[in-house]
Amino acid sequence: MIRRSFLRKLVALPFFAAAAAVPAATPMKLKILMKSAWGSDDPTKAAFPFLHGDALSEAGHEVQIFLLGEAVSLMRKSVANAVVPVGWPPLAEVLSKLVAKKIPIYACGACSRARGVTETDLAEYGAKFGNPKIFVSLVEWAHKIITE
Repeated sequence: MIRRSFLRKLVALPFFAAAAAVPAATPMKLKILMKSAWGSDDPTKAAFPFLHGDALSEAGHEVQIFLLGEAVSLMRKSVANAVVPVGWPPLAEVLSKLVAKKIPIYACGACSRARGVTETDLAEYGAKFGNPKIFVSLVEWAHKIITE
């Protein structure tokens, strides 16, 4: 009986050794779409997609941001400079990090026109006008969608 127990453990040893030799799985690089409609009326919520997008990018994930509704007004430099979230750096500072990392930002074209946001405003941040087709392509591209 003791001999059988010993042999059973001995037979299992090569499996344990093989399992130990396999390196730990590397974390998967995700494609993440950040979507937001929060504007300057709530500076903290307005800054979250940019703050979280920056953090996710730092962690090695690929990020794209789509703004709609009131959030498109954040693409005006005067508005971005005025947005200071509670407990976080000013939005203009975070936006400059995203620009340096070349993180794509899309502002809904219809929402932008309705709020007077121009192509010149978007150029400040390397942003582009978005539309439903672009939005659908981003949804299809993404592994995860975070709505803030």
